[in-house]
Amino acid sequence: MSTSASEKSSILIVDDMEENLVALEAVLGSLDQLVVRAHSGEEALKAMLRQEFAVVLLDVLMPGMDGFETAANIKRLDQTKDVPIILLTGTDADTDYAYRGYAVGAADFLTKPFDPWLLRTKVNVFLELHRKNRQLAAQAEQLRRLLVGDGTSDETTEGAASDETQEGADAGADAPANGRESGERLAEIVNRLAQIELLLRDAEGETATGLADRISDMEHAVDTLRVRGDSA
Repeated sequence: MSTSASEKSSILIVDDMEENLVALEAVLGSLDQLVVRAHSGEEALKAMLRQEFAVVLLDVLMPGMDGFETAANIKRLDQTKDVPIILLTGTDADTDYAYRGYAVGAADFLTKPFDPWLLRTKVNVFLELHRKNRQLAAQAEQLRRLLVGDGTSDETTEGAASDETQEGADAGADAPANGRESGERLAEIVNRLAQIELLLRDAEGETATGLADRISDMEHAVDTLRVRGDSA
């Protein structure tokens, strides 16, 4: 079953040789994701500032800004520093290429000609991590909205349209309803926290750790709501 456009992740492939880009696109085609080309390190950086990528496949030997320099620049920018990079190089590469690659922040290293199945497997690992992180971010945003509320309550609108006597009557009648709404909101928050915790158990990497810290802050906010509710 094909993936909808909104669910697809983007993969950036960077190589100065057109035939290599064509070969990479052919290998990655079965993953059914969006593949974006760049013919140089400079072009790659511009592309990464325009859109979000799940992973970058970066050739080491390029004229001008080579793969190592490009990777270093990617890791230097706040907007792109967490994007995983797989460096690609030929069989005649120096023995220290792998060390240099990991030193500049590359997540993996492959030597050409690479096995298509192996490349797809490595890329798919980062695609799955990217999907989990997007799910976590969406859950965190939903929790934030639940915690701060969104919009004017119906009680406020009704109160503005009634006289003082009716306001007093409504206040007494709405108190249990308000309590139920608060309880339902808190229950939904707790449920979403549980969902996020399940995602965190499966996710790996620095991005997941950062989201875990944000969720911990939300858990503290929920505990505060519980204490207020118990003391009311």
